Amino acid sequence: MSRIGKNPITIPQGVEVKIDGTKVTVTGPKGTLTSEFLKSVSITMEDNKILVTLVDVKAGNIHGLTRTLISNMVIGVSDGFSKTLEINGVGYKAIKQGNKVVLSLGFSHPVEFSDTEDATLELPNATTIIVKGINKQIVGQVAANIRKTRPPEPYKGKGVKYAGERIIRKEGKASGKK
Repeated sequence: MSRIGKNPITIPQGVEVKIDGTKVTVTGPKGTLTSEFLKSVSITMEDNKILVTLVDVKAGNIHGLTRTLISNMVIGVSDGFSKTLEINGVGYKAIKQGNKVVLSLGFSHPVEFSDTEDATLELPNATTIIVKGINKQIVGQVAANIRKTRPPEPYKGKGVKYAGERIIRKEGKASGKK
C-alpha cells in the first residue's frame, strides 16, 4: 500500500468534485478538469475529502499515482500552476504580440509560441516568460517545449532555462600549453 495514496485529499472552498465510478470531474474558480482512472483503484468522497483505496492488490503502483493526479486537479482548478523561464544571452529576448510570444534566440528566424486554452504565456520583462494554466502536465510540457528551442549551453550559460535551474559550467579551452 502506498504511503502517498493513503493520505486523503481535502477539497478547498469553491471547488466541486463529481465522482462517477472511475471518472472524476473537478470544477473550480479557474476552470474544469476531467480524468478517467483505472478500475483497480476505488475513489470515494467523505466529509469534504477524497479517499483513494486499492481494489486490486497487484496494482499497488497505481495507488499513489491516482491520488497525486486527483490532488493536482484540485490544486489546478483552485490555484493554478506556473513555470518561470529565464532567457540569458546578448540579444536574446521575448516580445508579446497579441496572443503570441516571439523569441529572438540567435537564430536567423524568430521562434513563435502562442497561447492555448490550457496554457497562457506572460512576459513581465523581455527576459522572463511565465507559463500559467490549470493542468500541471500541459504547463510543464509547454515550458519544456520553449526551453527545448535553445537549451542553456555549458560554457557561457546562454539560452533558455528554468528559474532557479543551476547550469553546470565547463572550463574553456586552455590559453596555452606548457
